[in-house]
Amino acid sequence: MLYYRYHKQTDTGEIIQFACRADNYGYLLADRRSGRAVAIDTPDPLMVIALLEQKGWHLTYILNTHWHDDHVGGNVMLKEATGARVIAPEAERKRIPGIDVGIRDGAVIILGDLTIHAMETAGHTLGSLSYYVPKVDAVFSGDALFTMGCGRLFEGTPEMAWNGLLKLAALPAETRIYCAHEYGLANATFALSLDYHNDQEFSARAEAIQMRQNSPTVPSTIGLERRTNPFFSIPIKKSHIKEQVELYSILRDQKNNFGL
Repeated sequence: MLYYRYHKQTDTGEIIQFACRADNYGYLLADRRSGRAVAIDTPDPLMVIALLEQKGWHLTYILNTHWHDDHVGGNVMLKEATGARVIAPEAERKRIPGIDVGIRDGAVIILGDLTIHAMETAGHTLGSLSYYVPKVDAVFSGDALFTMGCGRLFEGTPEMAWNGLLKLAALPAETRIYCAHEYGLANATFALSLDYHNDQEFSARAEAIQMRQNSPTVPSTIGLERRTNPFFSIPIKKSHIKEQVELYSILRDQKNNFGL
C-alpha cells in the first residue's frame, strides 16, 4: 500500500511516504521548484524509481540515517539507476555501500530551495543521523525516534541516545516526525503497561492507537511526542540530566524485555 503525506503549509517541498518490507517506511523529499529529490534511506529502491518516474522528479541525493541493511541495502541499485550521490554518516563509512560523501552533526545539504540539516542522534548505531528540513516542518529520524517509542541501543550508550532525543525534542513542536518503521501499535501497548503517575495523556493516546490498530501512526509531531511518548515525557520531567539518563535507560531495558 502506498501512503502519501503532502505538506500542507508550504508549497516549497513535497514529501512522499510509502510502506515497504515488513514494517518499514521509505521517503522521497522533493524541491517543488526544481523537481530535484532526495531519498531518505533505501528500503525499497524499485518503489523509489517508480515514484520518481510517476512524479517526474530527478533523484539528486540518497541520505542514509545509519548502516543497517533495511536502510542502505538499496543504495547501489538506486545510485546506478539514477546517478544520485550517497550522503551518509562519516562514522559509519566502512559499513555503507556506495557512499560518496560522509557527513557529521551540523552538516547542511542544499536541495533547491530546501535546506536539510544533519543532526547526530547516535545510540541505535554509533553514527546515526536524523535530517531536519525547516521549510517543510519535517524531521526524518530513522530509527532514533518512533511514534511513542525510540530505537533499541545496538551500539551506543544510554547517554548518547538520550542526548540525541533531547536534540529532537528541542525542535519546533509542529515538526512532523517521519520515522523509518511502523511500530506505533507495539509502542502503545508497551506504554499502557507502564505504571507512572500523572501520565494520563500518553495512556489516552496509546489507547487511541490500539483502537485504530492497522492505521498508520506516522507521521507524528515533536509536540505530540513530548507529551505522549514515555521515552520523552517521563525522563524529561526530571531536572538533572543524570536522572533523565537513568530513567531513560530503565525504560529502554523494560521495552527490550517486553516482548514486542
